[in-house]
Amino acid sequence: MKDFLTKILFITLITTFLFSCNAVKRVPEDEYLLEKNLIFIDSVKTNAIKLENLLYQEPNARLAGIPLRLHVYNLASVDRDSLYRDWLHRKPNRKKRMINLLSKKQIDRLGAGLSTINQWIKSSGEPPVIVDESKARRSAKKLQAYYWNHGWFNVKTDYKIDKRDDKTAIVNYFVTPKAPYFIDSLKTKITSNVADSIYKANAANSTIITGKQYKTLDLESERERVTSLFRNSGLYHFEKEFIKFDADTVGTNHKVNLNLLIKNRPVSYGDSTARVPFKVHKISRVNVFTDYSYENRNKTPKDSTSYNGYKIYAYDEIKYTRKAIANSILITPGEIFKESDRTITNNQINNLRTFKYPNITYDIDKNDITGKSLIANIRLTPKKKYSFNAQFDVSTSQIQAFGIGFGGSLLIRNVFGGAEILEISARGSIGSSSDAVDGGERFFNISEVGTDVRLSFPKIVFPIRTNKIIPKRMSPTTNLIFGINVQQNIGLDRQNATGVFNYQWRPNKKISNQIDIVNVQYVRNLNTNNYFNIYNTSFTELNTIAQDVLEPSSSFFFQPEDGAPTIDNAVLTIPTGAEGFIQESLGPDRDADLTATQLQEIRNIDERKTRLTEDNLIFASSYTFTKNNKENLSDEDYSRFRVKFEFAGNVLNAISNIAELQENSRDRFEIFGVEFSQYAKTELDYIKHWDLGRKNIVAFRYFGGVAIPYGNANSIPFARSFFGGGPNDNRAWLAYDLGPGSTRSRNEFNEANLKLAANLEYRYNILGALNGAFFIDAGNIWNVLDNVEDEDAVFSRLDDLQEIAVGSGFGLRYDFDFFVIRLDIGFKTFNPANDEDQRWFKGYRFSEAVYNFGINYPF
Repeated sequence: MKDFLTKILFITLITTFLFSCNAVKRVPEDEYLLEKNLIFIDSVKTNAIKLENLLYQEPNARLAGIPLRLHVYNLASVDRDSLYRDWLHRKPNRKKRMINLLSKKQIDRLGAGLSTINQWIKSSGEPPVIVDESKARRSAKKLQAYYWNHGWFNVKTDYKIDKRDDKTAIVNYFVTPKAPYFIDSLKTKITSNVADSIYKANAANSTIITGKQYKTLDLESERERVTSLFRNSGLYHFEKEFIKFDADTVGTNHKVNLNLLIKNRPVSYGDSTARVPFKVHKISRVNVFTDYSYENRNKTPKDSTSYNGYKIYAYDEIKYTRKAIANSILITPGEIFKESDRTITNNQINNLRTFKYPNITYDIDKNDITGKSLIANIRLTPKKKYSFNAQFDVSTSQIQAFGIGFGGSLLIRNVFGGAEILEISARGSIGSSSDAVDGGERFFNISEVGTDVRLSFPKIVFPIRTNKIIPKRMSPTTNLIFGINVQQNIGLDRQNATGVFNYQWRPNKKISNQIDIVNVQYVRNLNTNNYFNIYNTSFTELNTIAQDVLEPSSSFFFQPEDGAPTIDNAVLTIPTGAEGFIQESLGPDRDADLTATQLQEIRNIDERKTRLTEDNLIFASSYTFTKNNKENLSDEDYSRFRVKFEFAGNVLNAISNIAELQENSRDRFEIFGVEFSQYAKTELDYIKHWDLGRKNIVAFRYFGGVAIPYGNANSIPFARSFFGGGPNDNRAWLAYDLGPGSTRSRNEFNEANLKLAANLEYRYNILGALNGAFFIDAGNIWNVLDNVEDEDAVFSRLDDLQEIAVGSGFGLRYDFDFFVIRLDIGFKTFNPANDEDQRWFKGYRFSEAVYNFGINYPF
């Protein structure tokens, strides 16, 4: 209670101090600090953010009602240099004493250092926003323009500055929209017959709709649409500036009659200008220069070839197959000019990762007297055939106290002449861990090494042609991936080998598809005897049961040399004692003192041990669909949707049945001595960001996933299961520490085959590059339709949704532009593992909080 009162007093004092700071300390005489802006629509106050964002002046940023950055700015001196000089010369002998104590050079450096610190404080803070009447006047006009552009042509705006005695002021804006105007008709006056016919054929797609309230943005959208339509219908010379609108609103009773005007294009002939009708241009020839550079721009190519109408040249020797080059180019000889073909060609060539950004130009074909033919010139500058990078890092984790990682990758371009990419990467690490097995006295007693090979083809590699299903404009790619990873003295000393054969393609810039035809993973555990050294919770539960039913002198217990242990300190030997006790308890000669609950607990421990120590063979296929409408890296108003379907083991199960393979003692098929996994799995992931302006963002994420075993398996491999908690999930729990269900996270690595999760986060700016966030995380994992029988862990009815865990908290993020360092502090708001009357708000202490460190945002 005493600590609680101390915290309350401390928070109260800090809050009182901040509120009592003089915010107008740096406000000049006869000037006023902008306290707030108020906007009134027909005398009714509005808080519409879109209107507030139109104003040229906004008050100093506030955190919990306090202008924190303004107070930081006020801490700095106005002229630190002059203050330092005044202090230094205030007393006649002060400078002399300081020089004798330090030196003249150090005295100067001290002054420069103080000036630098002062400047840093200024730049970290925010200067006071002084009310500027000229900006208030411009803001009123901008509000007027906004309403005018949305159909309120008779809008009136005004402003009033409310000045206060404390040198602060409120600026009030008054908007009187009056009645809006609506579109009544749209007529066209297009001089060119070709352009007119193209427009009329596509008029149904117009963004200007009769009966809709007038918006200038709709007119601009129509200009964009028509420009794109004409530029992709062969009108090479057409530009957006050729489109004009005029509007008639006189005597129309708030109706707008629009006219869309397009004249013939102007062409200059000496000192005179004439207007020429638009023509539909066709591509007569496509020239591709595969090794262009600035140095050889005036040289004559030495090598040439042709393919499907494409003329391919090289200043040295053509090093690429004709088909590889042609498949990357959408500009086609004999087709009409399309601006979209140039854009897609740019993207296609960039996706090859073989050339620098291409240079695509068009020239009028002088051999065509009609002037309707174009020659496309595509100049490609190759990147270096080989590129190498290396990396090195130092880390610490729960597994290792200290670790050193190192690695590198080699990229080889145009491996077989078809713009293929071969990537070879390797990574290794050594570390120091107190949990290492057979590590001896060495400091570096654990290690891990792995390598990956990836070969990418810029096409769909398939026995039959797929151009009609996945045309080349969709940037098709085929990938072959192989990898192997080996651990020593880490956990079960796992060896992991993977092989993937997949296709990727993008119908447009928002949608991507991926099909894993084959995704094989083989996991081999070399040191299964170390299981109970790793999973201490399972061992502790098993040892407690053994102490209840066995004599201290049992051979399953460790027997010290100085005598038999007592029942309180008896410990099962690992692995012999622990495994022997499990086998005896589950066999016909089990101890009579075992209760049904204890027997079930031993069975659960044994099933989990078997699943986590057995070797895995996963032979899967999957399909992933992703839609992401994020325009660029700075876009914070977007959504992303991803869905994945995966099936494993069906092919191997069919082969086993056809080949009439014999089942093992567990009625399972084995391939190379390993039971293969068989399951169906689906994942759904949705992310949505709302940009509220002024660096205020609301971010939401939902994730749902389920994996159902069947056929040759009754559980999901650890590598394909779900877990809860961690810096990118429910931040009130550590990774693998949440669930399943209402269990008390009794295992070191808790996982299951059903997961539901949702996250909501409000992000805001605090100070410069320092941002903050408040978040709520909800979700849990459960077992469903597998071999787990614990009712607390199994999702069997809709009432189990009451076991969804809720965490909440706040975080700090520092933005370095190219990456973000993140600290999130999560509190257990609703903990389903607690007793029902102890589930809500029982983890709201900093000593019980989870501190999550991460790089970049969680979603």
